[in-house]
Amino acid sequence: MIDENGYRLNVGIILANKSGQLFLGRRIGHEDAWQFPQGGIRSHETPQQALFRELKEEIGLEPSHIRVLGKTQNWLHYELPKRLIRQNTYPVCIGQRQIWFMLGLTGGEQYINLNASAEPEFEEWRWVNYWQPVHEVVNFKKEVYQSALVELEQCLLRYWNPYHA
Repeated sequence: MIDENGYRLNVGIILANKSGQLFLGRRIGHEDAWQFPQGGIRSHETPQQALFRELKEEIGLEPSHIRVLGKTQNWLHYELPKRLIRQNTYPVCIGQRQIWFMLGLTGGEQYINLNASAEPEFEEWRWVNYWQPVHEVVNFKKEVYQSALVELEQCLLRYWNPYHA
């Protein structure tokens, strides 16, 4: 779904393991394209419904495998570089407007399945330190990643250390 300003409504998914490391996936066919799972919100979906659908499609996890630790209070957005904007589509999408969710993996990583859908997004994945994704994501997404990680860091700290204030 594309809003009146040309942004595709989207959810971003930050998945953390019990060590506080984050899931990072490498997009199929792009050797250096590492990113968090993300996906569009359909017209009939809430952001949380889109979160669970995308989580299943992109990395094979069910709601029972995770715990929602928090989400960004406001929408974050980025614009696509001009070379990536498809001018021959209507409406024209100029970027993404996203709600980001922080999730804790409560089931084991054996439930992660990159081939859960007919059209997989990722061909490889790994756990990385908390701030590493900001350094590995494509340039036009860096600011959104930084903002989401800053805002949601306390959610992760409270989950893995309930005594953290």
